[in-house]
Amino acid sequence: MQTENKASRPVEVIQGKAVEEVFRRAVRHALRMHKRAGNPIAVWRDGRVVIIPPEEILVDDEPTPDSQ
Repeated sequence: MQTENKASRPVEVIQGKAVEEVFRRAVRHALRMHKRAGNPIAVWRDGRVVIIPPEEILVDDEPTPDSQ
């Protein structure tokens, strides 16, 4: 029977959350850089690749047209 080390579990959860936050910041930075440079991005939508022009790139810390 294999036992789980419960002492290490909270550390893994905390590290996982920290890694996720770093990843989110990196994605926001990449989106801002693409938008600023005038470069489109490619996203996967409804089983297809869709090219998003730079003027339509939304970064989650920017206000959306609906919120103005």
